[in-house]
Order: sequence, then C-alpha cells, then structure tokens
Amino acid sequence: MSAEPRKPVIEYPCQWVYKVIGPDEAALREAVTQVVQDLPHTVALSNTSATGRYCCLNVELTVVDEEVRTSLYELLKNHPAVRIVL
Repeated sequence: MSAEPRKPVIEYPCQWVYKVIGPDEAALREAVTQVVQDLPHTVALSNTSATGRYCCLNVELTVVDEEVRTSLYELLKNHPAVRIVL
C-alpha cells in the first residue's frame, strides 16, 4: 500500500464553497467582492463564534478548473481581512 496521499478527483466545472473566517463580517464581504470580482457567486453568513469575535461566510460559485479554484483560495487566504479559508 502506498503511503503517498492521493488527490481527490474533482470534475470541472463544479460548484465550490469556500468558508471564509475573520473578525469583521463587512470586511470579509468586501474581501470576497474584491477577490471574485464579477464572477457569479453567493455569500451567506454561516456562523458566528460564541464570543462574537469571529464570523464565517460561505462563498459559493462555479469554478471552471483547478487553477481558478486554487487561485481564488490563495487570493482569499492572503487578504488582510481574512484569517482562515477552508
């Protein structure tokens, strides 16, 4: 048995959901708008921490290939308003 992890097989185009977490919902929404620009997408509040310090947004859109999927992930991850992207 091989110890190397296998990448999941993803058939493109497909619907993809990013979970974007940060301390300020408005700033997170602005970050999403800046990153996805004019790509059709939806943004929904997913959760807020018990203390109210963090919130999580679900960002759903169609990705056409792995390059677009990973590029959007990296852009979201590197935005100053974003703490974590899943």
